[in-house]
Amino acid sequence: MFDTDSRLLDFPILSEVVYLNSAAEGLPPRAVRDALNRYFDDHARGALGRPAHFEQLTQLRSRAASLLGFRADEVGICSCSSEAYNLIAQALDLQAGDEVIANDLDFPSGRTPWQQPSSPATLRAWRASSGELRTDDLTELLNSHTRLVTTSLVSYHNGYRVCVPELAETIRKNSPALLAVDVTQALGRIPLDLTGADIVVSSTHKWILGTHGGGILGIREAAQEQLRCRAGGWYHLTHPFDGDPLAPVESMIGAQGYQCGMPNFPAIYANNAALGYIEAIGIEEIDRRTRPLVQGCLDGLKSLGLDVITPGTADRLTGILAFRHPRLAEVSAALDAARVVHMCSAGRIRVALHGYNTSTDVELLIGALSSIVKSA
Repeated sequence: MFDTDSRLLDFPILSEVVYLNSAAEGLPPRAVRDALNRYFDDHARGALGRPAHFEQLTQLRSRAASLLGFRADEVGICSCSSEAYNLIAQALDLQAGDEVIANDLDFPSGRTPWQQPSSPATLRAWRASSGELRTDDLTELLNSHTRLVTTSLVSYHNGYRVCVPELAETIRKNSPALLAVDVTQALGRIPLDLTGADIVVSSTHKWILGTHGGGILGIREAAQEQLRCRAGGWYHLTHPFDGDPLAPVESMIGAQGYQCGMPNFPAIYANNAALGYIEAIGIEEIDRRTRPLVQGCLDGLKSLGLDVITPGTADRLTGILAFRHPRLAEVSAALDAARVVHMCSAGRIRVALHGYNTSTDVELLIGALSSIVKSA
């Protein structure tokens, strides 16, 4: 990932563009392609290939658990993070008078199940102040009716990073609520401390360099009984084929009870390989090598006088930086012309640096931005 030759061999698109959009789509390495081919070879054996399929699922759960700090039996694999959140919303069985707290820096999948008109719970808004989520503001919202607090570890919008242990302690002191944390914009890029999180959710096509079609779900043992999945299906049921086929059914306890149907084995092969790739390099090493690039990029953006909306101190930096400009469309077009892949939406430009980025990438970005800013 850091050696020039292997970098271009694993990620050939990097010979053509400066790729600064891992927060939207990570680049899968060759190992992921090889894993998809291996899936085909196993599936080509029909039912004889199934043992290999399920072995990949076991490996993926184990690898995901290791990175999250969970046990393997506390981890399940859904089809995407949105599915996981919707199943959690069902499992909570919220009633009128219950409250859920979500914030305005969060991605829709983590908050919209409780914004639907059919949701009986009251959604309370934890609003950011100067781009940050402040614990004091959360404390004012917590009470005996709070059932769930949901947040991203790292905001997709501006890169703001919460401190999960501090957040969990605040929640425990002021309510009986569970804490759900979306680590999509962190898993695979930075070391995680998820102490106090009851529920952890992640997509798989961003920083872990996997594919679409996966959703990693972790549920701590202490929260499993009150989060038993209520969906139909078969793979997640305790006894799907025993006894009277029209008798009541029961889901397995914990995150494995959220794997409702036939597992998405192509994505499982791919994401197992992606986590294996990340694991072989080491999250700490990825962070150690990439953090100076993020800091250098931030310094460069600020030196140009851009309206940087990524808050926080250096120790809170992850891979996401975002800024505004009065001529946003022109700035984005200039970056396109310079073949700098970025995200321009919601009134800001977002760049995201991963382990395959280099100091040259940062220099090209700042150079392209300098040209348009100076011409303003």
